[in-house]
Amino acid sequence: MTSNGLPDHGTASRGGSPPREADIIVIGAGMGGGTLAYALRDAGAKVLLVERGGYLPAERQNWEPKAVFSGRYKPAESWVDSAGRAYTPGMHYFVGGNTKMYGAALTRFREEDFGELTHHGGESPAWPVGYRELEPYYTAAESLYRVHGEVGQDPTEPRHSRDFPYPPLPHEAAVARLGDRLRAQGLHPFHLPMGIDYRPGGKCVWCATCDGFPCLVQAKSDAEVCAIRPALESGNVEISTHTKVLRLKTGPDGKRVVAAEVERDGERFELRADTFVVAAGAANTTAILLRSGENGLANGSDQLGRNYMQHHMSAVMAVAARPGQTVFQKTIGVNDFYLGGAHWQYPMGSAATFGKLTGEILHQARRAVPAAVLDQLGRRSVDWWLMTEDLPDPENRVTLDASGRIAVRRTLNNHEPHTRLIRAVKKMLAKAGYPVAFHQEFGLETNSHHCGTARMGTDPAVSVVDAHGKAHDLENLYVADSSVFPASGANNPSLTIAALALRMAHQRFGVTDLLDRMHSPLSPATR
Repeated sequence: MTSNGLPDHGTASRGGSPPREADIIVIGAGMGGGTLAYALRDAGAKVLLVERGGYLPAERQNWEPKAVFSGRYKPAESWVDSAGRAYTPGMHYFVGGNTKMYGAALTRFREEDFGELTHHGGESPAWPVGYRELEPYYTAAESLYRVHGEVGQDPTEPRHSRDFPYPPLPHEAAVARLGDRLRAQGLHPFHLPMGIDYRPGGKCVWCATCDGFPCLVQAKSDAEVCAIRPALESGNVEISTHTKVLRLKTGPDGKRVVAAEVERDGERFELRADTFVVAAGAANTTAILLRSGENGLANGSDQLGRNYMQHHMSAVMAVAARPGQTVFQKTIGVNDFYLGGAHWQYPMGSAATFGKLTGEILHQARRAVPAAVLDQLGRRSVDWWLMTEDLPDPENRVTLDASGRIAVRRTLNNHEPHTRLIRAVKKMLAKAGYPVAFHQEFGLETNSHHCGTARMGTDPAVSVVDAHGKAHDLENLYVADSSVFPASGANNPSLTIAALALRMAHQRFGVTDLLDRMHSPLSPATR
């Protein structure tokens, strides 16, 4: 048993050894795989969820910055960049995947993100599915992941068929004052849609260790807590943990996957199913498929691994003259720079507060600076996370090196908008009473938003999967993670991954009553 009360081997619903056959095998227990397992729990099929990691232990180190930021919860693996340099990726292999550590900002992509959009660095292509079709699944995903928010504050927000399931999180005093000062500048700050259990009687204790930390009290709306646990309780879904999928095997005609070759506790064996869904993340999904054939499985288009994207991302720490310390500051966002308009003719991206930078956290990255100085900065700062769209480029790609390690080749594009966004946000914050601001841009190792390597499309010659995530080249292989994104937008991808997984269950796996069971959509939103 793990310290969170669940067995760490075999199944979490019945105990004993996990099965080696199922109707549907889902590879990867993150946002995509976990949400899909939840949607399939009452579909009349036996589902086996396969996860290379175990359950993240509930322990005091969950909330200790030194433990978290020294890599306690990262795997002992390295990837290589285009120059052959090794780096530690921002991956977390647990039941729940990267959602165990994410900041739980659950925003929808804008309606414009699904169409062709002109950026300074080129064109962002249209998706084969539009926002209107995806909207009911966004609504269902917001219900599943307990999203707090308020419709109508963000001018870029697309139409909602119903209000958020829970009211917005309250702003702390310093954040509320900042919001007032931003509105005085003619900007439109909004309550950031957040997935935490802040309901009456909920588990959230309103701490400073949410973004980037595991939640010790299980109050974060991660894929394990919200989707996988109830899926396992159904009796139709089982999980095999510490089980790494090495490759997929096809039958004699090469049209169907018949087995997954896996490794657990040093033993190699096969898992068999009628249908296989890969949801291991943009890099690991690609790695599994590349290992599954001479030229990779589902790669008739030669697009597998190509068009890798991961957002341009920076943190901005804005410092006021006087202390105004916050605890949970991740409640406000500004999208006035998201689309081209008054500030610049091209889209620049999104800006929102993120987890509080305390002196203890800062010390993990800036050990040469005296702790007392970092502590004072933390007491006076408000901290923002900035994202700009990374554009698809077929030469930006995931491959495997000679030793089988994941290799990521990435040349920056569309970077000028990110530089402008940093300047605009610093100017915005200076006018709001934070005259000093530092920023840190993050590189290849910060890959929590990576996407695009098995892009969806209607033309098998230039895409890997169809508009529902089914591989063009195979009859029974699907992809249910951010690999399928044709474009990256400039929002956290988590809710979009979940919405696509729900749509897959509904439209391709025959869960016809899915939206009714999830009470979506309901009454029109007041907008």
